[in-house]
Amino acid sequence: MLTVHHLNNSRSQRVLWLLEELELPYEIVHYQRDPKTMLAPASLKAVHPLGKSPVVTTDDGATLAESGAIIESLIERYGQGRLAPPAGSPEALRYRYWLHFAEGTAMSPLLLKLVFDRIESNKMPFFARPIAKAIAAKAKSAFILPNIASHLNFMEAELGKSEWFAGDSFTGADIQMSFPVEASKARGGLDARRPKLMAYLERIHARPAYQRALQRGGPYELLS
Repeated sequence: MLTVHHLNNSRSQRVLWLLEELELPYEIVHYQRDPKTMLAPASLKAVHPLGKSPVVTTDDGATLAESGAIIESLIERYGQGRLAPPAGSPEALRYRYWLHFAEGTAMSPLLLKLVFDRIESNKMPFFARPIAKAIAAKAKSAFILPNIASHLNFMEAELGKSEWFAGDSFTGADIQMSFPVEASKARGGLDARRPKLMAYLERIHARPAYQRALQRGGPYELLS
């Protein structure tokens, strides 16, 4: 049986969702973030040397890491034609693009924004606070926020071409893209000004498999 090493409020939530969509049996090993550092516990390093989630162990002893690689591998192995477009089709090109875009492009400025937001809010010596806040504000206004806005505009326009990211059918690319879109809603400024992305969130959140994954994975604060 597949085992998902699941860290709360993390990318591993979409792996649970994928397994629910594929209707595969799986077990969950839960891990909790350190409430101060928000990092994964050291015990995850016993599963994978980097100590990050998601990690999936298979019944034949393989260890899968990296969200996109996990999604692609599990669909290839268990999908039986589901959740991926036919090879060689135009949709297959879009599918592969969005599988890589999610982490390769979309998440980078969102992670930087999270880091600089914490720099602004964390406790520090009073004499350092104005300097730190000025640096954080400049980084966000000059680079981070414009890049997030550019990415959101691009995703909004692409969803104007089809209902889902890879075409007219729901695929693993939508599962992979869910995390940056949800992160954008939580902290990247995504709101009703981009109605197609907001409608996309409503569609994925309404899927029964998504709801089942939430029940098994536990509270998911990116939704708040």
